[in-house]
Amino acid sequence: MSAQKFATEALHAGHDVKTNGGTRAVPIYQTTSYVFNDADHAANLFNLSEPGFIYTRLNNPTNDILEKRLAAIEGGIASVVTASGTAAINTTLLTLLKSGDHIVASSSLYGGTYNLLNVTLPRFGITTTFVDPSDSENFKNAVQENTRVFFVESLGNPKLDVLDLKAISTEAKAYKVPLIVDNTVATPALLNPIEYGANIVIHSLTKYISGNGTSLGGVVIDAGTFDWSSGKFPEFTEPSPGYHGLVYHDVIGAAAFIAKVRIEGLRDYGAALSPFNAFQILQGLETLEIRIKKHSENALSLAQWLLEQDEVTWVKYPGLKSDAYYKLAEEYLPKGQSGIITFGVKGGFDSAKTVANETEIFSLLANIGDSKSLIIHPASTTHQQLNQEQQESTGVTQDLIRLSVGLENIEDLKTDLKSAFSKVAERVK
Repeated sequence: MSAQKFATEALHAGHDVKTNGGTRAVPIYQTTSYVFNDADHAANLFNLSEPGFIYTRLNNPTNDILEKRLAAIEGGIASVVTASGTAAINTTLLTLLKSGDHIVASSSLYGGTYNLLNVTLPRFGITTTFVDPSDSENFKNAVQENTRVFFVESLGNPKLDVLDLKAISTEAKAYKVPLIVDNTVATPALLNPIEYGANIVIHSLTKYISGNGTSLGGVVIDAGTFDWSSGKFPEFTEPSPGYHGLVYHDVIGAAAFIAKVRIEGLRDYGAALSPFNAFQILQGLETLEIRIKKHSENALSLAQWLLEQDEVTWVKYPGLKSDAYYKLAEEYLPKGQSGIITFGVKGGFDSAKTVANETEIFSLLANIGDSKSLIIHPASTTHQQLNQEQQESTGVTQDLIRLSVGLENIEDLKTDLKSAFSKVAERVK
């Protein structure tokens, strides 16, 4: 068939019922390893001269279906699933980079990612310059001779800045480095970064794609558009000592990066996704398009309501006409702006914690993208390891509350927040 639409791909891509026992649902292949036909068959699999399954740390039939489905809906040539979103980021960067290399990254990143780039990777000799992503020239101005990667979030968490991916990808192309885009908050149902020049797309599958708050997972999706023979990545054009002299670019071509992620990244770093989690994530993926539409509708309605509340001092949501990123949202997120809202309350830090403590429907926890509504105060939790200047660069202020708006009745969500706001009103009298 010709290219199918998102909803169809999300239900069917990657699953050939004829080769999976006629099963309509994707089976769970809960096994660590696979029996080889004979010694030659085993040798061919290890030599990459024949496709097949070796060991579930490297590949698994359930995971394989999820990988094909995710690549299809993001417009990539292939993907690799991992144990978490953080594992996807770390495995990607350690596959590409070595000691002495440099990253230019958006400053508006999830706190855990910021910490990985700012604190952990420098221990391996990999450094990062963080820039304000609102101007693509900032990426150009931060480039060094050893820069090898641009890294951004398409919709920043929790800053909610919509990035001009076309402009940033133009700068990446000019300096012959891949643009890596974490598309977790937007999801492929709302935005496909590859269409705008991204070379690699990452998701935390734990969030909207799973949508049920039960299973950790991550994915690395390769657009197949980057020229790894540019001279900046000799590990793709020279014999690999980690894989019996394989020259990735010569043997595998456009899929050289994603192949290296699997056969060296998963092998050496071990961040494999369990087949059961892959099955759970596949269930969520089937309804992503419907769910993200409702998340977006609820979030916009709630953001408009928050603007009218006396206890609220400011609201950020890209779907609001008053938002600084509304014009970019019209261009990049016309189908919806996802389910995350941030806002501030009178009384600052302590009042924000009070609101987080007092809600009943909104659960106070460190996650986003669940079908159930969630709340957190980032300055005291997810971003507390950053100093105040670093927090502000990521969009976190002392009074900021982040909501992950779920699928509940919108009036019940308003009532829940109104009750919590009454506690703030008592504090700031």
